[in-house]
Amino acid sequence: MSICFPNESAEYRAARHQLLSRELDLRRQMEAVAAQLRSLPDGGQVPEDYVFQRLGASGSPEDVRMSELFRGGDTLMIYHYMFPRHSQDPRPGPTKGSMATAPLTEGPCPSCTALVDMWEGTMPHFEGLGGNLAIVAKAPIEQVAAFARDKGWKNVRLLSAGASRFRKDYGGDDAQGEPVPIMTVFKRSPDGTMRLHWASELVFEPADPGQDMRHLGTVEPLWTLFDLTPGGRPAADEQLEYGCCAKNAGR
Repeated sequence: MSICFPNESAEYRAARHQLLSRELDLRRQMEAVAAQLRSLPDGGQVPEDYVFQRLGASGSPEDVRMSELFRGGDTLMIYHYMFPRHSQDPRPGPTKGSMATAPLTEGPCPSCTALVDMWEGTMPHFEGLGGNLAIVAKAPIEQVAAFARDKGWKNVRLLSAGASRFRKDYGGDDAQGEPVPIMTVFKRSPDGTMRLHWASELVFEPADPGQDMRHLGTVEPLWTLFDLTPGGRPAADEQLEYGCCAKNAGR
């Protein structure tokens, strides 16, 4: 199928067709990579049934084991939330709410927070179609839950792994104890054995000069939206608050 838009030049149409050819190649490559990911052999067995903390129905912290997070299915995705943030992250913290007066280094990472914001609205669809995602911070669950209330999050499942080795064992905390925004995907066999299926190991690989990390690029709509604009991705990182949004409130 060929399409033309009003008043476009022959030069534009020729260049657009060249780009379309590359987009077709990219789609084929993305499908091939996704198929290769799905067909990975069994990963290593999870060494223990890790214990996490969540807020129970009464609002008090309670323990929950990793095996209980599968919710009857065979797949569990866990995103390692950088909360607390990296100690060298200078971006401003919240100006209101539960974390407004906390030391900056104890607060949440703005980039991770933006990603959770994006997933908040997605979760009813994701879970409705059989998806299973948990977001695991290192901070105490009371602190994480208080910040979630500040943000108005109601759909994402938030846990704390502060009392276990889970984050360190699976790349969420590095050798210096600094957080890493890695995604891990686990698979459970019929006999109950849990194994790692895939992790976003691209986060540990240096990007080529001028390139973004993109280790979770296909699940970050903020940045993939910018990829479609003439200016591309802005030379700036996500923030917890934006002055622009206050000006547009109520519109």
